[in-house]
Amino acid sequence: MSDLIVPRTLKGFRDYPPELMLPRESLMETARHVYRSYGFAPIDTPALEYAEILCGKGSDETDKQMYRFKDAGDRDIGLRFDLTVPFARFAAQHIGSLGTPFKRYHIAPVWRGENTQRGRFREFVQCDFDTIGTQSIASDVEILLVIQDLLHALGIERFKIQLNDRRVLTGVLEQVELLDQSVAILRALDKLTKVGAERVAAEMAETAGADASQAGKIIALAACEGTNEEILRQLQQLTRGSARGEEGVAFLQQVVSLADAAGLSAEQLRVSPSIARGLDYYTGMVVETFLDDLPEIGSICSGGRYDNLAGLYTKQQLPGIGASLGLDRLLAALEELGKLPTTQTAAPVFIAYFEADRLADYLRLAKSLRAAGLGVEVFPEPKKIGQQLKYADRRGFTWAVIQGADEFERAICQLKHLKTAETREISVANGPSQLIQALTET
Repeated sequence: MSDLIVPRTLKGFRDYPPELMLPRESLMETARHVYRSYGFAPIDTPALEYAEILCGKGSDETDKQMYRFKDAGDRDIGLRFDLTVPFARFAAQHIGSLGTPFKRYHIAPVWRGENTQRGRFREFVQCDFDTIGTQSIASDVEILLVIQDLLHALGIERFKIQLNDRRVLTGVLEQVELLDQSVAILRALDKLTKVGAERVAAEMAETAGADASQAGKIIALAACEGTNEEILRQLQQLTRGSARGEEGVAFLQQVVSLADAAGLSAEQLRVSPSIARGLDYYTGMVVETFLDDLPEIGSICSGGRYDNLAGLYTKQQLPGIGASLGLDRLLAALEELGKLPTTQTAAPVFIAYFEADRLADYLRLAKSLRAAGLGVEVFPEPKKIGQQLKYADRRGFTWAVIQGADEFERAICQLKHLKTAETREISVANGPSQLIQALTET
């Protein structure tokens, strides 16, 4: 009987081999660069929080999905299901020393015990950026500009930022006398693009008691079509007589105008009344971002305004606005679209270990190249050159540096481009300067 443990991962969790982890880390580095360019500063918070910090903040669904347990000290704790709720707790706890407005970014894993599906996992990384302590429309518009710059920096040009305001939905709910059922209605409406109008109407009837007429008016709101200007005119008609609804439409008009003036094209920013966001803490603008080439994978960057969340932890008014790049969903989408590099190495230069008694020379050369800012790997064993080059090609190196007995005697090296197989001789008689120049100028 074997004592071996079967190597396996939990459902909804996954391993990341180098060909996925390298682009994953690159995405995170790009996000950090973009966030910092807007003045967002990094923070971190514990993966575990007291359950009372997390429960009842997102939705009944996130409460059910939370990994919650008693620790060794019999404390009721849970793994964070997003980064926004811990940030609200963090801000309430530290705002005295941070000051307002405070802009933060946070890149870290979160956990939800939800049903796994395409692009959705139970452990995934979010790349959040938020501003807390201001209700200025400048912060709302800035969120949209960050999303645009972030996706462009990631090499994604074909996307739609879909925009709505919870107050527009609230205005319509007032008119159909379902405002007290807003949470259930908004959760149902958030599924419109996924399950269709008939099933959403059925859910509204079941969870909120909406009759066919009421559900029809709400779904008609979500079905508005046309240019941003045309949709906004339709929303003006639908919300007429509701102060909150009219306020939401006016706000959207301002956001669209300011975003256009700041360079966000109407082709990439679309007013979409069907966007509701499933989390209860949103109070104003909400946003979701979809890839034109794979919209069915879901929103890859979502967020909105949450003016009351931090008020659960402090009496100080701390309105917030932010969004989050769903890193692992985006990674899954890029993988499906065939847009991920296939390399398994972060170093572009491979040095073959050809002569067994020349290891010190190979190591010395590698050190010189690294000092010049190049990533270098030296093969650990003096195997046949064909085996080493096969390894280098499989791992995705760009260059191979080859020195055998003849090359050492002539004070040269062979520099081979592994993608094109082009090879040339480089003199190293006066050190590696010519080799460094050849590697860095191409």
